[in-house]
Amino acid sequence: MAEFIDYDLWGWTPHPEVWLIVLAALAVGAYAARVLAPAAGEVIERRRKGCYLAAVGLLWLASDWPVHDIAEEHLYSVHMVQHLLITLVVPPLLLLATPEWLARRVIDPAAPLARRLLRPITVGVTFNAVVAITHIPWVVNTSASNGVFHYTAHLVLFVTAIAMWMPVCGPLAELRLQPLPKMFYLFAMSVLPTVPAGFLTFAQTPIYAAYDTPLRLWGVTVASDQQMAGLIMKIAGGLYLWTIIAGVFFRWSARQRAADRAAAAAAAAASDAPPPVAAGAGTLTYTQVVEAFEQAGAPPVELRD
Repeated sequence: MAEFIDYDLWGWTPHPEVWLIVLAALAVGAYAARVLAPAAGEVIERRRKGCYLAAVGLLWLASDWPVHDIAEEHLYSVHMVQHLLITLVVPPLLLLATPEWLARRVIDPAAPLARRLLRPITVGVTFNAVVAITHIPWVVNTSASNGVFHYTAHLVLFVTAIAMWMPVCGPLAELRLQPLPKMFYLFAMSVLPTVPAGFLTFAQTPIYAAYDTPLRLWGVTVASDQQMAGLIMKIAGGLYLWTIIAGVFFRWSARQRAADRAAAAAAAAASDAPPPVAAGAGTLTYTQVVEAFEQAGAPPVELRD
């Protein structure tokens, strides 16, 4: 019965390194809004500020107690929720919060290196390769026992996730995909993670020694924990991406319908206009009138008494 022993989780554990990161992120946002934007003659919209605060808040939630402690010490399924937040939710919010003028100070989309590194196929393959690597048992076990390795792995995952989202909702129009390619791109991003997800869901034995501990939080077994992690990655992550695909499709469809209605209205207006009157055989034209006056010469001078 030792496998099902529960124990007190709610002893608060401080994470000052997380607080420093969150405070630094808030300071950077305030500096951009209060110093950089006025200096550039720009104003950061309230919508972008809301996206930035939501991104920082969710990053704090995923990285601090108790989510961090449960994810790294007890349940791999919570670790999966943590990864989904820092790869699928926080990065697009940060990109939506970034105005174009600020992004161009950081990235030059015309630079050859930027064009090569930020191609959709490049960033998509790189991100999914990093995701696959972070599910290798050695990587997971080392991340759970080594703090520096843990934060480095999360940083690489976070940065590649930001690059992966650039073709979808990045602030630079040159790097964004059109609606139809964007939907196919997101579809690929939803399919590729099913490989490690299936590996987790159907494994019959514990995969990660770091989570194969005798004390089981809330009575969740190792097998159930792995299966939940796989299902969260496959179903929750997939549904999230498919929801975005649906949103892109409906917006694209609405724009197409609006363009079709505008074209139909323009065609109807053109067809209702009166046709030009053609000159008949007995109708004088302007050119004929001018020629007649030229042939007549100057008018006679009228003599008066």
